[in-house]
Amino acid sequence: MDRAVLAAGDAQREWASLTVDVRRDLLIDLADVVHQRLDELAVLNVQDYAVPLSLAGTATLLESFLRHFAGYADKVCGASTPVSGCFDVNLVEREPYGVVGIIAPWNGSLVVAGSCVAPALAAGNAVVFKPSELAPLAALRFGELCVEAGLPAGLVNIVPAGAEGGDALVRHPAVRKVHFTGGGETARAVLRAAATNLTPVVAELGGKSANIVFADADLDRAAVLSAHQGPLMQSGQSCACASRLLVHESVYDVFVEKFLAVIDSAVVGDPMHPSTRFGPVISEASLQRILDAVDTAAGSGAGTLLTGGRRIGGPLAQGYYLEPTVLGDVDNTSPIAQHETFGPVVSLIRFGDDGEAVRIANDTAYGLNAFLHTRDLRRAHRVARALESGSVWINSISRISPQGPYGGYKQSGFGRTGGVEGLYEFLQVKNIRLGLD
Repeated sequence: MDRAVLAAGDAQREWASLTVDVRRDLLIDLADVVHQRLDELAVLNVQDYAVPLSLAGTATLLESFLRHFAGYADKVCGASTPVSGCFDVNLVEREPYGVVGIIAPWNGSLVVAGSCVAPALAAGNAVVFKPSELAPLAALRFGELCVEAGLPAGLVNIVPAGAEGGDALVRHPAVRKVHFTGGGETARAVLRAAATNLTPVVAELGGKSANIVFADADLDRAAVLSAHQGPLMQSGQSCACASRLLVHESVYDVFVEKFLAVIDSAVVGDPMHPSTRFGPVISEASLQRILDAVDTAAGSGAGTLLTGGRRIGGPLAQGYYLEPTVLGDVDNTSPIAQHETFGPVVSLIRFGDDGEAVRIANDTAYGLNAFLHTRDLRRAHRVARALESGSVWINSISRISPQGPYGGYKQSGFGRTGGVEGLYEFLQVKNIRLGLD
């Protein structure tokens, strides 16, 4: 880590010495190189964490973030403001931090490379990027593509590591800002380490997202979207997983039937097969942890097991395959509804009116994503504004884009990626005043 940070410091000075049009064009060149390797990067995603190839589209997202933020390289604007009592020239400028440390989770290194590395470079910084030791392949290949595209040597450093490497990166005195994506427990360790040098931190953390289905929703469409955003997407191993499914009591039974039918139709198998929609979880330890949470919930009466809850046998018995699991009539105060399971588990909860739906949705320590399904435009606006969540998706799944700021409320983190807000996370403000009176 020390070697990587020192290399990044040298490269950042070289990068900052380039004119903005040169930096912009180099980032566009990198996007072009990534575009040529989309299929290769998708396969590496499968090798990293067994996401089905049919869903391994994060390389495309990486390309879109690179192109978007390349356009900001020559548009980092400051301001000139009047000051009281005189005619001094008062300038407000935005400058890069220097070296930034970026820590990615095992389930999304290329998403973090796009949403964090791209704006960090566009802002003029150098990067030390730590992917998880569980899933380093796609990130390492991205580092090679940075070299291939002609970026200065050392500008983007890829250092796979576990907790020890992450701690060394965060504590390094030459790292001027840290962006962390992961769980709350690790985030607390990152914040304690960052306090050593008072290094500022941006944290995108977990979620326990509510997905609200109102009585007037298109139930067939809502069932498909909810199944994908819930247990099927990355086998529920996503901070955006809609793991609490709130359904109006008048359509609860009808919706549940449709929802379970979509889940039952999902093709489970080899993640490299193009028809597979549901793959394994990351490890044996994760599988057992998820099963224990489900068993505890069902055994304590916190919910009724409607489907799943077992390891998949047969030809897949040697893999980390867990059946998509749905619990019905779950108590929202129970651990299965309050704690992030990070697996293919969804809790169904009934509600009676809009106010109760909002109250249940907000009754959690998290606030990263929320989803709602309705045909009523007034309800959509009213409920979206009442939800304590950094992102609200209406009649949609979570579709992160470089134009939209993404981040959490409450214990789901602070700071944003995407949009101009995501760019500003990697810029610090300087005030320059030229005395003329």
